[in-house]
Amino acid sequence: MKLIITRPLGDALPLARKLEERGHEAVIAPLLKIEARDGVTLPDKGYRAICITSANALVASELFGARQSVPLYCVGPQSAEAARRAGFSDVRERGGNVQALAEAIARELKATAGPLLYLSGQETSGDLQSLLAAHGFGVDRVVAYDAMPLALTLSQAELSLADGVLLYSPRSARLWVEALAGRKVTDGFMHFCLSQNVARNLPLGSRIRIARQPDEDHMLSLLDQAGEAE
Repeated sequence: MKLIITRPLGDALPLARKLEERGHEAVIAPLLKIEARDGVTLPDKGYRAICITSANALVASELFGARQSVPLYCVGPQSAEAARRAGFSDVRERGGNVQALAEAIARELKATAGPLLYLSGQETSGDLQSLLAAHGFGVDRVVAYDAMPLALTLSQAELSLADGVLLYSPRSARLWVEALAGRKVTDGFMHFCLSQNVARNLPLGSRIRIARQPDEDHMLSLLDQAGEAE
């Protein structure tokens, strides 16, 4: 299949490689650009652990200073790799999605052992802070980056040749719908969505398939199944 990737470039490139390894053709067309937020400082506290749900949270590695020795919890291999590049020595990849990450932290850490630092963007696909608070953790959330919208650069001809688009967040789904105003895709065009929360931002009548769980492994499995069905 020929699939459009709308993720920010840093996320899109490794995803494109995975798609190509599976025999798909990837078309990279980011709808968001990641920019480190100016003036961000971290609270002066002794954090028990740092949590991220996206590698983009580490875009400003100069923030961390001596905190690279603090355990860092993340949801997947791309975030784990980014954490190691940023100098973190104790990187704990858990779960694959926000719910599983919260459950893993609750199993492995005591809520009374100290506060947690959660680095994120302004808009997130899951509420890690509330999930951890429900387990009794004190959590400081710091917005470390902004995701700035980009115009869709694909021509009508390029859209007409694509079999589907990958949508990983509610915001990217909304941007996709806005970008498609006045343009057309084929009748068989499929929207592959990471979750129901993503899919509900698409217009009625859209052809949609949703990953069984909101993580990249299940998204790739969804694509494999769709490819086999062709």
